[in-house]
Amino acid sequence: MDTTINKHQMNLAAIIHISTFSKYFIPFGNFILPMIIWISNKGQSAFVDENGKNALNFQISILLYSLFLGILCIPFLLFSAFDFIQLANLLEHNTHDIDLPVRSLYDLSIGMIPVGIAGLLIFALFIADVLCTILAGIRASKGILYQYPITINFIK
Repeated sequence: MDTTINKHQMNLAAIIHISTFSKYFIPFGNFILPMIIWISNKGQSAFVDENGKNALNFQISILLYSLFLGILCIPFLLFSAFDFIQLANLLEHNTHDIDLPVRSLYDLSIGMIPVGIAGLLIFALFIADVLCTILAGIRASKGILYQYPITINFIK
């Protein structure tokens, strides 16, 4: 295998990174398209092989982090939903004299704080995904191997 990196290999590596944006058009496109390009070209160049592994590991890591945050929010959403249902029932039975129980509103808002924090973390993951993918594509097109942050190496 040749150790020099030619323009074709740099372009393939950049396409692998940028093809992860296909998730916005094709379900699981961020795994399927880069994997197809990586598998079909990994034997030709170690540079393409490393970039393919890095891109897929990062996408898998982002998926796992998002799933973890989503699952972490479920209990808070359920408890907040129960508080909201109790508040709605109270308001329905007391139609002429509306007396909002401040404690129920407080409990409802406190229960949503972890959900809001998780939402901000998911938004931060989205921003990191977009920025790191663009940066990896640019670096790969210049022949530089980019190591994604917060990546768990599943594919070695």
